[in-house]
Amino acid sequence: MKPNKPTIIAVAGPSASGKTLFAQTIHDELIDELGEGGISIIYEDAYYRNQSHLTMEEREKTNYDHPDSFEHELLTEHLEKLTNHQTIHSPVYCYKTHTRTDETKEFQPTKIVLIEGILLLANKKLREKFDIKVYMDTPLDICLVRRIKRDLVQRNRSVESVTSQYLETVRPMYYEFIEPSKAWADIVITRGGKNRMAIEVLKAKIRQLSALPPQI
Repeated sequence: MKPNKPTIIAVAGPSASGKTLFAQTIHDELIDELGEGGISIIYEDAYYRNQSHLTMEEREKTNYDHPDSFEHELLTEHLEKLTNHQTIHSPVYCYKTHTRTDETKEFQPTKIVLIEGILLLANKKLREKFDIKVYMDTPLDICLVRRIKRDLVQRNRSVESVTSQYLETVRPMYYEFIEPSKAWADIVITRGGKNRMAIEVLKAKIRQLSALPPQI
């Protein structure tokens, strides 16, 4: 007998669309119920490429909404390891310095692996690793308001820098890469990360998957 393969659930969509809230809510409401080894969350943002070799000025010019800004090769490798019941050490990214820290975060394989990020569904090799693909379909104007509030408080940004980045890279990259990736989603969720019906539906599916007997 071999243990069940972990179920990997991707939650994608535009920046500030409610992805983190949605995934975190599901995780927090199921963690006690599923027990140790039941559920975990990985963040695509942790896999922004290491830029320690660049000056701060150069790092600030990076297009963080383009697929090339992520080390998706490493993320794909880590998901493969989790699928094979191997422990991984995820990078830790710092938004203030725009690069990775020297630390890593250990992830043990769990029955359910949630992963959230803006460009998860835009990468073919990553899509092949996902068992369920969710897309948060939140209007861009709402995302912008949320992004300004978040970046001012959590990332020490100015309104000018946030709006400038939005117009120069966030919005164009949304239309080029993120919005088209919605076509690959199994589930499209409106009304953001507080959509209780969507949360309950996915929780019910996770409970069902977690209760499956081992494969022979």
